[in-house]
Amino acid sequence: MLDYEGLYDAYYMQVYSFLLTMSRDRNLSEELTAQTFYKAVTAKSEFRGEGSELTWLCAIAKNLLVDEQRRRVRQRELEPDSAPAQAGVMEDDALDRDMAFRIHMILHDMPEPYKEVFQLRVFGELAFREIGRIFGKTETWARVTYHRARLKIQERMEGEEDGD
Repeated sequence: MLDYEGLYDAYYMQVYSFLLTMSRDRNLSEELTAQTFYKAVTAKSEFRGEGSELTWLCAIAKNLLVDEQRRRVRQRELEPDSAPAQAGVMEDDALDRDMAFRIHMILHDMPEPYKEVFQLRVFGELAFREIGRIFGKTETWARVTYHRARLKIQERMEGEEDGD
């Protein structure tokens, strides 16, 4: 049996940060973080111990975020004045895909360990502590390496923009 108060105290900020990173919306992240812990407490399928508690909570949070995003898309589709908004969303989606492709191209040429640390953090959604364990290093090492990788990507992207 899980100690849900301890779970909340231990993982609230990590779940909130995870949602904030994915949604870029503080209010939505706060709301979904609360829903995540509520769902964890009331869920019929209890934590089975197959992964970490944080991974379980982040999976719940991610599912709630996806559900909320779907709900918002359906709501926009039902609104009569949504055509201009949908055009903006499509434009944003195209820009996001272009940005993601550019990041993948930069990552392809990036030296290790920056490449792998960045991928584990962004695409693997791992905590810095977990990344550090994979490399046999500290959590601080993983944080520093990740942030250096981000700086390298930003510098490269800015260099490409200047060259255009």
